[in-house]
Amino acid sequence: MSSYIWLNGAVLPGCEAHLSPWDQGILVGEGVFETLVARQGFVIAFQEHWIRLNHSCAALGLTSPSESECMAALHQVLTANEMLDARLRITITSGVGVLASDLSPQKQTMWITAAPLPVWPATENVCLSPWPVNERGALSGVKSISYGENVQSLRYAKARGCGEAIMLNTKDELCEGTGSNVFLVIDGTLVTPPLSSGCLAGVTRLLVLDACRRAGIPYHEKSTPSIWLDRCEEAFLTSSTRDVHPIGTLTGRQLNTVGVVTRKVQQAYFDGIEKMKIVK
Repeated sequence: MSSYIWLNGAVLPGCEAHLSPWDQGILVGEGVFETLVARQGFVIAFQEHWIRLNHSCAALGLTSPSESECMAALHQVLTANEMLDARLRITITSGVGVLASDLSPQKQTMWITAAPLPVWPATENVCLSPWPVNERGALSGVKSISYGENVQSLRYAKARGCGEAIMLNTKDELCEGTGSNVFLVIDGTLVTPPLSSGCLAGVTRLLVLDACRRAGIPYHEKSTPSIWLDRCEEAFLTSSTRDVHPIGTLTGRQLNTVGVVTRKVQQAYFDGIEKMKIVK
C-alpha cells in the first residue's frame, strides 16, 4: 500500500486521502484505470498507457488528464514513497453524484497509488472460467473499474489452485485472462485473439506484437476456438506486471512451459524494453 498517494493534484499521506461516499466510482463503478510498472524509476510504456487511458475515458464520457499531468503525478508518487520499482495505478471516476446511474455533473476524481511489484511464480497454472466475456458489451475493450466479473473468475481459479483464469467470449472463442492477455503456440506458430474477441487492448500485448515484428517471429491475431486450448504446445500470459509469463498447466494439462517460441518472444520483448529506456 502507498504511504503517499496523489489525489486531485495533491500528494497526501494515504491515511489522509479520502473519497466521498457519493463518488460514482464507488456507487456504480463509473470510472477507468490503468496499471503501469516502474523499474529503476522508469515508467515503462507510459505513452501507450496514456493513449489507452484516453480511449477508456472517451468511452465513458470522462475527460482525460493531460500527458504531462499524468507523468508528473506518477513521478511525484514514486518520489514521495521513495520507490524506484513499483506497480502504479491511475484511477479516474466521474466524481460525486447521486444515488442513480446518471453521469455525475461534478468534478471528476483522480488518484494515483503505488505498491511493490508482485512476485510471480516461474510458470503459472491456468484454468478456464465458467463465465463468458460479452464481446459486444458496452464496456468491451474498456479498462473499466467495473471489475466484478474478473474478480469472480479469478476467485474461481484460486479455489482450484490456479493463479489465473482465462475467459471465452459468447462465441466460445478464447478472449483473455482476468488481468492478462493470452498467447498460444500451435504447430509452432504464435496465435493470440484479435481485439474483436472482446479482449482488452493490453499494452504488453502490443509491445509483444511489436517485438515479434522486429525479431521476425511470425504470429497471427485470429479468432481462436476454445478447442485450440487442447492443441497448443506452449502458452503464455502478458500484462504489465507479468511481462511474458509462461503457462505451466492449462486447464490441467502440462505444457512445454518455456518452449522455443516462448523463449524467443521473451528475449525480443525484453530487448524492446531496454531500447525503450535508451530512447527515453
